[in-house]
Amino acid sequence: MPPKAKITKDMVIDAAFEVAREQGAENINARTVAKKLGCSTQPVMYHFVTIEELKKTVYAKADCYHSEYLMNIKNTQNGVMLGIGLNYIRFAIEEPQLFRFLFQSNFFAGRTMVEMIDAEELMPVISTMQEAIGESKEQVKKIFLTVFLFAHGYASMIANNSLKYDEELIKAHLERAYRGAILAVHEEAK
Repeated sequence: MPPKAKITKDMVIDAAFEVAREQGAENINARTVAKKLGCSTQPVMYHFVTIEELKKTVYAKADCYHSEYLMNIKNTQNGVMLGIGLNYIRFAIEEPQLFRFLFQSNFFAGRTMVEMIDAEELMPVISTMQEAIGESKEQVKKIFLTVFLFAHGYASMIANNSLKYDEELIKAHLERAYRGAILAVHEEAK
């Protein structure tokens, strides 16, 4: 009889990530992850003492996946910031379960906007924007926050099936928010 395949910690994380992606993070439990892996619940609980610990690990993986998604800008002619904003909204369309997990769950609770904007995971986005628009890191953070809040509103409504995606209209609104944020930063600097 062939030996049973060893279920690694990474395999458990990947399976739980797929559960979150397909069914929502609230459905991550030992049974759903084990079913995805085709094994008993024992390997899941061996690698993660609690499901809460597994969910936190999956949240971190989803956060990295989201950051990579944001940085994959298909059309830089419209500007990096606009590309990031549109990708943020597209993520809500293409990955609504992960979007809700990242931004509309208790895992996001307790963080302040300052903590969010200073998070290590966001630094590649901030650095890319800084290079693109030539402003200081602090000014870029202010601009990002304004556009993020605007894009987040659109993304939340879309992810929760309240709004139809109209890229041209959203692009025009994001451009306005972006220009307004830059003007505000420049006026504050005077």
